[in-house]
Amino acid sequence: MDYDSVADELYALRPEEFTAARASAMASARTAGNRELAERIRALRKPSLAAWVSNLLVRSSPEEVEPLLRLGEGLRQAHQDLDGAQLRELSRRRQALVRALSLQARQLAKEAGHPIGESVQREVENTLHAVLADPEAARAWAGGRLAKPLSAAVGFPAGAEGARPQRPAPAPAPSRPDKKASEQQRRKLARAREDAETAERQLRELQEEAAGAGQEAAEAKQRVNGLQRRVEELTGELEQARGEHQQARFAERAARERAREAGRKAATAAARLEQLTSPSSDV
Repeated sequence: MDYDSVADELYALRPEEFTAARASAMASARTAGNRELAERIRALRKPSLAAWVSNLLVRSSPEEVEPLLRLGEGLRQAHQDLDGAQLRELSRRRQALVRALSLQARQLAKEAGHPIGESVQREVENTLHAVLADPEAARAWAGGRLAKPLSAAVGFPAGAEGARPQRPAPAPAPSRPDKKASEQQRRKLARAREDAETAERQLRELQEEAAGAGQEAAEAKQRVNGLQRRVEELTGELEQARGEHQQARFAERAARERAREAGRKAATAAARLEQLTSPSSDV
């Protein structure tokens, strides 16, 4: 037993399972004589519903983590270097990606038995915005152990999407080291654009997947409704057949009884006939 494995296991659980599992892990650590580990486990906080959903997204869709982190790096750099038009384009893609991921997280929560409302979904979206804006928030989210939703300690400039960012005063003619720095900035910008395009492709894929899942759900519901109706019909037919079977059994018993009675009467009549027609019966 070690701290990281215990923490990963606890934060992978549903919220209502967390407290009992934490107590069990603490008891196991104490039994093993590791009081320090027991205390560290005790300090782990039960996640809020929004934090649990954010962790669920990380754990269920690990392929989404690295592209989002790279996009955050590119966006933070882009906000220092890009003009207003480029900022508006990247911000549009950022908003679309965050919305798509929050919808994906909402679907995952529903499938895990914890449907969430709009307020919790907004907390998940705020967490994702924090991931894009703040490297510390990004590292915390990627660990999959959030106890509460995140909000960005620093954010993208409020007017960045609508105006040209502030530039420093003109500097003297650049020297060779400045050219090298400019080349690095261009490379970072190119990477930011690539990450934004990747995010947009992922958004389209998520939207297509959501549309397909919605269609499958609708078709499945129709099948369930059809089967339910068929079950009700067959249940009615079964009850009717049981009634008819019971009536047939009663009729069978009555017929057997009548047959036995008729047999007895026939035997009596035959005996009487034999008695009357035998020679010894003549006077």
